[in-house]
Amino acid sequence: MAGSLIERTLNVIETLSSAADGLPLQALADQLQIPKSAAHRICAELIRLGYVRQDVQSQRYQLSTRLVALGFRYLACSGASDAVQPILDRLAEDTGELVRLGVIEGHRQTWIAKAQGSRSGLRYDPDMGREAPLRYTASGHAWLASLDNDEALSLVERQGPDDPDRYGPNAPRTRAELIGHLDQARQRGYSWLIDSSSLGTSAFAAVIRHPVQGHPLGVLSVAGPSVRLTENRMHQLAPLVLRAAEELSQISQSSRLFP
Repeated sequence: MAGSLIERTLNVIETLSSAADGLPLQALADQLQIPKSAAHRICAELIRLGYVRQDVQSQRYQLSTRLVALGFRYLACSGASDAVQPILDRLAEDTGELVRLGVIEGHRQTWIAKAQGSRSGLRYDPDMGREAPLRYTASGHAWLASLDNDEALSLVERQGPDDPDRYGPNAPRTRAELIGHLDQARQRGYSWLIDSSSLGTSAFAAVIRHPVQGHPLGVLSVAGPSVRLTENRMHQLAPLVLRAAEELSQISQSSRLFP
């Protein structure tokens, strides 16, 4: 993987963010397709700056909590806690499921905030800060459905190939299947999927648009176990998500969460 020093450094950080147990130096270099010596230099500098640490026993490289602290600090000063979080909390309470907010920047949609409505029993709770897979998630489909098919397919291809073993049984495998899902989302004004991102999970999502210009700023989604969050229930709850998405649209310009 070629690139400038800055690009390589950010790639190291992004790769380590998906490895909670850390990575050996050789594995990190292999994943990034860079020389082991280059990976070592970058990790050594990140350790000096406090963003990475190396486990004494295993010698694996891991992210420190400094990046987490920076993220929380940014969310605190962006207005999310005061303006956005109450909307997410209310929707989670009304639906009884996990609510996630994804922000669109360039060709990426990243989950940056959540509220958990389920108090007991089955819970679906993925990690925040992850880039939303576009091909097989409701969040991805909601955004793609706001674009024309050529733009949507281009974004999916740009995200790169996915491992089919990571999909659920109902995930769209072909372009035609994906476009079929997007057409349904356009007709309803929101996307919905069952057993697509993984077996046993359902989700539905709506786009948050700029209040004046109308372009997509983010995506609001609700996810939960498919035994509880059935297709009929998702359609029944959809007006709540659409209403919350409209609220987020109206406050979007007062919160620096949205570009």
